[in-house]
Amino acid sequence: MPRFILRRAYFATLTILLVSIVVYGVFSILPFDPAALTCGQKCTPAIVEANRVKLGFDKPLWQQYWLFLSGIFLGRTYGAGSAEFTCPAPSFGYSFNENMCVTDMLAEALPVTINLAIGAFVIWITVGVGLGLLAAKFRGRYPDTISSVFVLLGTSLPTFVTGLFFLIYVTIKWKIVPLSLEGFVPITESPVKYFQYFILPWLTLAILYAAFYTRFTRATVLETLGEDYIRTARAKGLSERVVLLKHTMRAVLAPITTSAGLDIAGLIGGAIITESIFNLAGLGRMTIQAVYEFDLSVVVATTILAASVVITMNLIVDIAYGYLDPRVRMK
Repeated sequence: MPRFILRRAYFATLTILLVSIVVYGVFSILPFDPAALTCGQKCTPAIVEANRVKLGFDKPLWQQYWLFLSGIFLGRTYGAGSAEFTCPAPSFGYSFNENMCVTDMLAEALPVTINLAIGAFVIWITVGVGLGLLAAKFRGRYPDTISSVFVLLGTSLPTFVTGLFFLIYVTIKWKIVPLSLEGFVPITESPVKYFQYFILPWLTLAILYAAFYTRFTRATVLETLGEDYIRTARAKGLSERVVLLKHTMRAVLAPITTSAGLDIAGLIGGAIITESIFNLAGLGRMTIQAVYEFDLSVVVATTILAASVVITMNLIVDIAYGYLDPRVRMK
């Protein structure tokens, strides 16, 4: 197993490096001068040239990438003399639009997106897998009908429709959940404000994913229940509860783990629509704002970070798959 993990970790690291090269190269060959985007309307050629030197855009592309890559591990210094300043490691660049190191911007936005993704994940995996198990166990009966209605509604409503419904009715009209204007509050400071801030965004994301996992779990469980080893377990006199939870779920967990790992990675990469609807200061909203303002340092950093999260979660899924299915390790 350690050899399996090391091999997967090696390829994941190599993939992240290749992604960073491609992303940095693509954004570097865009048909406009990145130095000209670092100053406002009163920009002069002298200011543009000074900013180009300060940010290292005057160097060859391979040197620019090396400075970017080394800054992640060692930090990076910009300017010279009295105008010199440093973005400590891990440094993903500097944003002239915000006058901040990109790492500081990520440190403010990433906790919001992580909390949003994890909370939504807990809800959808609990509801989706639980309802899928009930639907499979009581196939053709009342719980199965309820799950079918839930799947139909959940997959039919886009995220922005569900989010706007919660915002307009639950918050504004019915006032069940107050509209939080104070911003992100850690759960350690105020659990009540924390849940008020996230509960509706969690539900907005969870409904769509829970509907998918309900259908996926039901289909996978029903398929597994038809296997020969399940019939053998029943023939031995094992209770239906033991057959379902011990034998069936062991086989069902592998595909669910694969889907769940990649889905939560996608959310951490940026739940843009949900963050925009509820005005959450997360990674998705920050990326959209950076695109509008042509803040390339932020766009490059968030793109590489999102890709790294997806690759890392894929690595975690591979390792978990190896524990759940020994045949994967042997291959």
